[in-house]
Amino acid sequence: MLRAVLLLLALAKTACPSPASVASRRAEALKKLLEVFGMEDPPAPPTHFKQPPQYMVDLFNTVANADGVTKNPDILEGNTVRSFLEKTHSEEMRFLFVLSSVAKNEKILTAELHLFRLWPRVTDGPKRHHFCQVSVYQVLEKDKPDTPGGKKLLAARLVSLQTSGWEVFAITPAVRDWTEDESSNQGLLVTVQGLRGSPLDPPPLQFASGRGHHESKKPMLVLFTDDGRRGASLPTAGFPGGSHTPGMTPLLGRPRSTRSLDRLQPCRRHPLSVDFEEIGWSGWIISPRGYNAFHCKGSCPFPLGENMRPTNHATVQSIINALKLSEGVSSPCCVPDKLYSINLLYFDDDENVVLKQYDDMVAGSCGCH
Repeated sequence: MLRAVLLLLALAKTACPSPASVASRRAEALKKLLEVFGMEDPPAPPTHFKQPPQYMVDLFNTVANADGVTKNPDILEGNTVRSFLEKTHSEEMRFLFVLSSVAKNEKILTAELHLFRLWPRVTDGPKRHHFCQVSVYQVLEKDKPDTPGGKKLLAARLVSLQTSGWEVFAITPAVRDWTEDESSNQGLLVTVQGLRGSPLDPPPLQFASGRGHHESKKPMLVLFTDDGRRGASLPTAGFPGGSHTPGMTPLLGRPRSTRSLDRLQPCRRHPLSVDFEEIGWSGWIISPRGYNAFHCKGSCPFPLGENMRPTNHATVQSIINALKLSEGVSSPCCVPDKLYSINLLYFDDDENVVLKQYDDMVAGSCGCH
């Protein structure tokens, strides 16, 4: 389907004399391409320059190469990672995340609260302890979180008072509640106490809030989900030729005289560039800027050699075709026999940053089938 979409884009640019027809074909092709990416409409680009969270950029670079092709299929849990920045900008340690962009069909696998630990305050109190207890609660009663039924403990652990940096807390049960019933989302409450649960006033440990701190340190919720769109073939590590090579074949039509030559060439893989800037998507896609989808073309002549990676069925079909043992049997076709996934890092309609993996997007090798 992807190759058909790319060919539609090529035809829209080269084969139609009418501007209206060109625009119609291009719109149709882009709509089909959006369907491949599981979208009805492209997200609106952010209204102003926005830096994606470093965690999401690092995760993309861990999962994918520069072209977005998956390096290791076992790194990512599910096929979607969503990040949400805290919305209330409260000075208190109460945090609220709006999850309206999570689709109903997405299965919540893991949810994490990321808080940036600031350098501890200097106090005149006892300094014999180097740790304090941090607890994260799901708020059940918005106006009475400190009452017996007002909150539910999600995570608690000792945190060092000697350093600064990110702390990550698992809060999956709360997020599953919120996605099932949006009205139940009353936010999170974080408390800092002594080693035995004793109150500390003022608390020696603080986390960066949405107000007064750089955006790179804002509280963040990270969801690992699966939208059920897994392909039939899994991505494979060690993708060959995955780098974005200058001079790749663009999405343009070719003279008819060269197409006849393709049938004389043996089946093999050829470059096929997908440029997100060229199709007008660079405003909302962060990475990659484009990728090499590759495509397969060429002949599958009798007898099929091992270098053509034929299936047993293709070998039999080739023999029947060559010996004319049955009417209407064509020679085998040159098609992808290994496919890889790609990853997109992009802004959604709410300007949240999403990392999504799409299966079967790159032809890894070609064979006669």
